[in-house]
Amino acid sequence: MLFARMWPASGLMAAALLLRMGLPGAPAVAAEPLTDMPGVVRLALPPVLNAVEGVETNVYFENVVLALDPADFAFDVTCALGRQQSERWTWTPMASDVGEHSFQLDVRNDRNEVVARGHCQLRVVADEARSQRPTSILMIGDSLTHASVYPQRVAELFARPGQPPLTLVGSHAPEGVSAGVRHEGYGGWTAERFATHYAETARRGDYRQRGSPFLYADGEGKPQLDLTRYYGDVNAGKAPDFVTIFLGPNDVFSATDETIEATIDRMLTHFESLVSEIQAAGKETRIGVMLPVAPAATQDAFGSNYANGQTRWQYRRNQHRLVERLLAQYAGRDAEGIDIVPTHVNLDCLHNYPIERGKANAHAEIEIQRQNNGVHPDTAGYRQIGDTVYAWLKTRMANVKVSSP
Repeated sequence: MLFARMWPASGLMAAALLLRMGLPGAPAVAAEPLTDMPGVVRLALPPVLNAVEGVETNVYFENVVLALDPADFAFDVTCALGRQQSERWTWTPMASDVGEHSFQLDVRNDRNEVVARGHCQLRVVADEARSQRPTSILMIGDSLTHASVYPQRVAELFARPGQPPLTLVGSHAPEGVSAGVRHEGYGGWTAERFATHYAETARRGDYRQRGSPFLYADGEGKPQLDLTRYYGDVNAGKAPDFVTIFLGPNDVFSATDETIEATIDRMLTHFESLVSEIQAAGKETRIGVMLPVAPAATQDAFGSNYANGQTRWQYRRNQHRLVERLLAQYAGRDAEGIDIVPTHVNLDCLHNYPIERGKANAHAEIEIQRQNNGVHPDTAGYRQIGDTVYAWLKTRMANVKVSSP
């Protein structure tokens, strides 16, 4: 189940079902707005949770529901594996756990009524690689990729004994990270910028002034997306085995409830352009759509970054709606070489975002901790994102057949 709500299927859910039936994925799914209804919780679980032997896997409950105060609800996991804690379901698989398992999450109100229910297939693969065939991946994203921590985490996991060689493809090789960590991640960038912003300074100079690394002028001087030419420039003409796209926060950050649907429509048009070009340039390339992660757990972080310019609740609403729309657009398209990478479920938004210490107020003797970054995790949070990407890659490299439940 992609999303669960306790009312009749909407046009959005019908569109998602059509996608899951294997119909060709077309432009952005025209989704009707989801209005808040009394007693209703919007639950967004991915169709598949990927897990790897020896790597912690989590579902943080607050990340998968849209509720002003998730503490008003009780969460109930039905799964033979792992353990349910206050804020999450958590599990580190062992070799004996390799295989497919079922996962169900119920959300209950104060009358113990189920107000939302979601199902996932939980797929576990062995950490030991079946093949030592070299693998390559291109990571596309905004500042969360630009930080280079989750790409480095993926590279570290593949650098361990018994893992196949992994090449990270890209023109951006940031300073201060391990050699070989490359990607196309730039702070502040959007799907629209990657798909449409042309400049002759692509791939060099200040990233804020660059054009898209994927745009080239055609014979008439008009910019065109051309991943085949890009691969010729950065990867000896070879399409990578995998491409991840981790975009959305900059596209939807300033949206309101009144503008969010049109904002996402615009974003998905450009997102789909990237997906189509990746498919055209590499028939065997597998695409991972990384779902945007929830923000820091408190308004303190947004006040620190944006003063009165944005609230956590509005951004959380925007981010959750984008998760829903990406699920509707891309879940069920595995036959086309597209997977959902459920990045949003495996990030601790309370403990793995940056904090600062300071006096509670001007006259207080006591110092307290406050979160101070709204949308950028700390190193531990980025490493959780890397674990999610690694689990997806290992599932696919193990030749596990993935089908929507």
